[in-house]
Amino acid sequence: MTIAYACVLFMGLLPYIAAGIAKKGFEHYDNSMPRQWLANQTGFRARANAAQANLFESLPFFFAAVIIAHIEHGPQAIVDFFAVAFVIARITYLICYIANWSTTRSIVWLLGLICVIAIFCQI
Repeated sequence: MTIAYACVLFMGLLPYIAAGIAKKGFEHYDNSMPRQWLANQTGFRARANAAQANLFESLPFFFAAVIIAHIEHGPQAIVDFFAVAFVIARITYLICYIANWSTTRSIVWLLGLICVIAIFCQI
């Protein structure tokens, strides 16, 4: 498994970490209606849930970039570098979202997008 593929695996799991943060402590959690319960949350729970959705939304573009770069035999070291940078950006994004650092979050989001574009540029 390449580093970039390991990043794909990690990124596939990261949204579930955000979901766990949103449900932290399961205080008054309604497992029979989890989406409705999450929709009614505020503060860090609402932000973690929003981050979860955004993390899922970013996956297809990142996954495609890594897979296509592998198929096209892009330079592995560079693809790995940008895949790791993307993971770091998305972890930082999650932290910024939960902490309500909106400007920093937007900057980090953009850095993650640049990483995916950079992977595509290796093709």
